[in-house]
Order: sequence, then structure tokens, then C-alpha cells
Amino acid sequence: MSHKYVYLFSEGNGKMRELLGGKGANLAEMTNLGMPVPQGFTITTEACTQYYKDDHQINAEIEAEIMEYVEKLEEMTGKKFGDLYNPLLVSVRSGARASMPGMMDTILNLGLNDEVVVAFAKKTNNPRFAYDSYRRFIQMYSDVVMEVGKKYFEQLIDEMKEKKGVKLDTELDANDLKELAEKFKAEYKDKLGEEFPQDPKMQLMGAIKAVFRSWDNPRAIYYRRMNDIPSDWGTAVNVQSMVFGNTGDTSGTGVAFTRNPATGEKKLFGEFLMNAQGEDVVAGVRTPQTIDQLAEVMPEAYKQFTDICAKLEYHYRDMQDMEFTIEDKKLYMLQTRNGKRTAAAAMKIACDLVDEGMITEEEAVASLGPIPELAEKILAESKKEDLMVHLLAIESIVQKKDIPQMERFGMGVYRPMYEKVTTQVDDIYEYYKEHSFEVPKLNLYHATTEGREKTRKRLAGLDLVLADAEKTALECSATGVTKGTGLLRLCEHLGVEPEETIAVGDADNDLNILETAGLAIAVGNANEHVKAVAAVVVNDCDHDGCAEAIDKYLL
Repeated sequence: MSHKYVYLFSEGNGKMRELLGGKGANLAEMTNLGMPVPQGFTITTEACTQYYKDDHQINAEIEAEIMEYVEKLEEMTGKKFGDLYNPLLVSVRSGARASMPGMMDTILNLGLNDEVVVAFAKKTNNPRFAYDSYRRFIQMYSDVVMEVGKKYFEQLIDEMKEKKGVKLDTELDANDLKELAEKFKAEYKDKLGEEFPQDPKMQLMGAIKAVFRSWDNPRAIYYRRMNDIPSDWGTAVNVQSMVFGNTGDTSGTGVAFTRNPATGEKKLFGEFLMNAQGEDVVAGVRTPQTIDQLAEVMPEAYKQFTDICAKLEYHYRDMQDMEFTIEDKKLYMLQTRNGKRTAAAAMKIACDLVDEGMITEEEAVASLGPIPELAEKILAESKKEDLMVHLLAIESIVQKKDIPQMERFGMGVYRPMYEKVTTQVDDIYEYYKEHSFEVPKLNLYHATTEGREKTRKRLAGLDLVLADAEKTALECSATGVTKGTGLLRLCEHLGVEPEETIAVGDADNDLNILETAGLAIAVGNANEHVKAVAAVVVNDCDHDGCAEAIDKYLL
């Protein structure tokens, strides 16, 4: 073979991010560290790039190599695709070299079909678990690979629960889930005019193509643009043998950080669900338990997990964001990565890691990125114009002297709120010098639009997102920090698609969230170019425009 496009986890390492993506490199690294990682392989970012060069097709050479590694995985696990005695089931996940949470697609339980599910039910002696896995797979495959909206399947689940008189998915029995699987297949045929695919290898190639394709879905493109991620990087694909958190009360799944991502406190922070698969934790259907409660539910697994957390943080010398599954009391690690954190947490974690001897002071400063320096430059330039500074970070900070003159800066309507909720300092410039910290956003309120344009020119060339807001305001945000990326993160947390959201806006700083949401609504007093990107225009803010939007399109 002229070029290698596929690597077993045991063949890679953490330094191969460009080739294996972040997830693949970290799975390889955890494998090399001897941690309980389900066996699998990674299809490289180069294969994704080749897929686009080949007009959205996986060429024969790459497909043959993938099938070769399927056979290797079968040998390693002692299981086979489509086998009626010991079937191999896999997950298929994306993994770009730069973290893009929630932007691309995942398929679980791949390898199930009408015959395998029957054999799987017998082998596990757990028909409910088998058919629960099958209906999940049909729904995911239909949604991700064939782009049939998952809402159709959610409606069928809701109808089944109503018919049975139950509230939770876990209250549906094996026969209910078997019936749901049949209804899901019928829905698939109705929407696509063909039967649900039964060949596991065909399922696998369809899933891999879907992950490659998701690199160029609208939300991924937008995220790359906001975070300066080159479009030619591509995504890797991780094919991993399934472990199941939904076999019963001795199994579960969860997510956790080694430290609190909001405060930086050195304490495990996360949540888990028993008898569940990964998407259940964020779906909102069931209430997860906090990670510390796992110590009571399954003490041995919790002890093993805390030991692994400590090892991973020490190895990577940074706070880790992890996913795990417990199958019949056995712990498996599915992912680790450096965790996202707030500005306040970033400062505390950096200082604590220095105190703990994990990183140097120079590394701590570097870990905070260029934001403090940028904030200092913005504040320095803002001194040269007649304006009011509103600094949004750990606290919401303004100068005392600016509060009485908010009317002059076009912000008079907000004065009562600012008097109550802001931290008011004598000199915001000296305050920042004394308490330097990461600043996600600065609002600069001007007396005139001409003053705003002068400030915009002064800040030209800095690595910032600048957006007009209110009558004379200029919002300064770190690159990648916008309302649009905020919506994407919220969607990821809640387990909903951006297409299912509604955004209402009026100014330039709302443009990116309007472009991201499924339904974009502009109020009547919005800027004309904001109205131009909106699908709907409602009354202005003085005539209950936002209430009208909620009443018509949400309630």
C-alpha cells in the first residue's frame, strides 16, 4: 500500500494530532498509558482530505485498508461483524485536530440488524438492552447518515410512552422497544423509499462518509470561521468497539472534568446516568447524578475513575474533560481532552498548577493566551476617546463616574440595572492593571457614532471580533467568542440541533446568532441589514416584538 490511512489506537500517540485528530491522538495516548480504552482504530485526517478530492467518495484503496483494520479489530476482540454468536458492534465518531465540540456527528451501536439483534438479545440474556440499542442505532443512522430528521423518531417515542402511560424511556420494556425499532425502520423506508441497511460493512462505510461529510456541515463551517480553523485540515474518524452503559442498573455513562470549569476548584466536576448511553446525559429526558454520587452507587468504579483522572491530569499537565462508560461494573475511558474553562477558572487553574509543580510560571502565562494583553491594548486606546468602558469578565465592571452619564452614551435605559449588578470602580484602567485577568468581552459606549468609528480604526489589526451594538456601542470580543458560538455550545450542552433553535435580534452583534439559529427573527427596530438576514420581522421592542416572537413561533 502506497500510503497509510488507518492506525490502530496502539499504533498512534498523543503527538499525532494532525494525522489522528485530537480524539484519536488522545485515545492512542490513553491506550499507551495502559488505561481501559475499548479497542479500535482511527481513519486519518488525510483520508478525509482525499474524500473531498475524490468528489465525496472513499476510494478503493482507502476502503480496502479500512476493511483490513476491521478484520484486525475482529481478531483483537474475538467478535465479528454480522456474527450471530458473538457480533462486533462499534461506535463511529469524528475527531478533528482542533476541538470542535458538538459540531460533527457520532453513530453508536453500528453493526446491529434484524438478525444480529435477536442473537444479541439471546447472548446477553437481556432483550430490553438489545432492542434499546437497536432502536438507538436506527435513529442515529437515519439522522446522521441519511439526514432524516430525528424529530420524527422522537415523536414515535413520545407516542409510545403516552400509549404505555409512562414518562421515561427506561420505563419501556423489551416488547415496546422492539415495536419502536420496527416503527423506526418503517419511518426510514417512508422517508427514503428503501429498506434500512442490514449489511454491517455497508453501515460502516455509510457512517464514515457521514462523519467526513459533517466536516462541511453549516455549523462546522461557521465554527471553523469563528475559530480560525483551516478548512483543509479535515477530520479523522474513530471506529471503536462498543461498550454499553445501557445494559441495566450495573452500567452507566458520564462526563467529568478534573477541576471545576467555572471556578477552577480542584475537585471532580461532572455527572452520570445509570442504564444510559452517552447522548442520554445531555438529552434532558432524565436528571443525571453528580459525579461524586458515583462513589455511593459504584464505589470500585469511582475509585478507579478518580485514579485515572489524577494520572491523566498529571500526564497532560492540564485540566481534563473526559467521557466514560461503565459496563457491568467495569470502567472504560472513551475520551480525554484539555477542558474548556471560564476566565476565572483559567486564572485559578494556571496558578494552582504552578503551585503544584506541574507547570512553570511562564507556561501558566502562556496558557491564558493573548486576552489579557489585548484587553490592556483596548483599554489604552479607549482612553483616547470620549466613551464609557464596560468590562465583562469575572465580574461586570464599570467606572463609578460613568453611571450618572449613561444617557449621554445612549445607555440611559440600562442605568437602573447597571447600578444594581455591576462592580463600580474609581479607575477601570488602574483596576485592570492591578488585577489583570482574562477578558472575553469589552463594551465601549460612545457619545456619538463618529466616536465609535474612531475607536474602531484605533483597534484595527488586533485579533478581535468587533460588532456594533445599541446606538453607539462597540463590542470587542475575543476571536471565537460570539453569540453564534455561544448558541452552538448551548445546543451541545442541551443535546439539541441548532436547526431547532430560535434567535431574536436587532443589531450587528446579533448577526452571527441569527445566521446560526434555525429560525432568525428581527424586531421592528432592528438595523435593515439585520432584517435582511431574518426569516421573520416582528413588532419593535417598544411594542412587544420579542413577546410576539415567543407567542407565534415558540408557544
